[in-house]
Amino acid sequence: MHISTQGLVLREVNYKESDKLLTVLTAEGGKRTVKARGCRRKGSPLAAAAQLLVYSDMTLFEYRDYFTLNEAESLQQFWRVRSDLERLSLASYFAEVMEAVAVEGRPDPPALSLILNSLYALDRLNRPLELVKAAFELKLMCLEGYEPLLDACAVCGAPEPEPPLFHLNEGVLCCAACRTEAGEGAAVPLEGGALAAMRHIVYGDPKRLFSFRLEGAGLSCLSHVCQRFLTTQLDRGFRTLDFYQQWGN
Repeated sequence: MHISTQGLVLREVNYKESDKLLTVLTAEGGKRTVKARGCRRKGSPLAAAAQLLVYSDMTLFEYRDYFTLNEAESLQQFWRVRSDLERLSLASYFAEVMEAVAVEGRPDPPALSLILNSLYALDRLNRPLELVKAAFELKLMCLEGYEPLLDACAVCGAPEPEPPLFHLNEGVLCCAACRTEAGEGAAVPLEGGALAAMRHIVYGDPKRLFSFRLEGAGLSCLSHVCQRFLTTQLDRGFRTLDFYQQWGN
C-alpha cells in the first residue's frame, strides 16, 4: 500500500552500502521507521529528503508494517540551521527529544507543528537560542501530558507566590513558605520574569509561542528550569544536549 504524507527526519542511520534507515515524524502516522533505498548513491532523487531535519512530501510503501521511501520532495531544509553548528546542535537536540517522546504509529500533529515551528524560529526568527530552546521544552511537555500548574501556589492558592518556586517532580508552582508541603524533590526559584514567560508558553496562543522577550538573569533562569523540568519528567539525559551545552562553556 502506498501512503502519501509529509514528514520530518528525526534520525538517519547509514544502512548497507547505499541505504539509510530513517526515523520520520509524519503528519498522519506519527513516528515511522523508514528505509530509504539507494539514497546515498550519487544523483539519487531521495538524497535531499533522506537527511536529518529535512521536511518533505513523501510517498511511502507499506508492506507488513515495514515502510520504504519510494518518492520524496523536500519542502524545507532549514539552511541557516544547517550552516551554523550551534544552531544545528540545538536542532539535533530537538529531534532527539521528539524521537524519545513520539510513539510509533500514533499521530501527533501538535508535536509535529511544534518542532517545525521551533526549527523555523532557529532558522528565521531573531530570537535568543535559549528562548527558543526553553519554549520548545516546556511546550512539548504540555503536549505530552506533563503540563505544569502555574496559575497559583499549589498549596495555599496564592496567585503570585513571593518568592515563587517551581517543583520539578510535581510540576507545580509554590511559595517558599509552602515548599515542604508541595512534595519531595527539588524546587527551583523563578527569577526575573521567568514565571511570566512560563505562563505565556503554557497558557498562551501557540501561534505566538516565541513572541515574548526575556533577557539576562530571567532568560538564564527560564532556560535552566525548562530543561530540568523536561529531563526530570522524562528521567533521562540526551547526548545532543550535552554537545549543545559545550557552546556555553
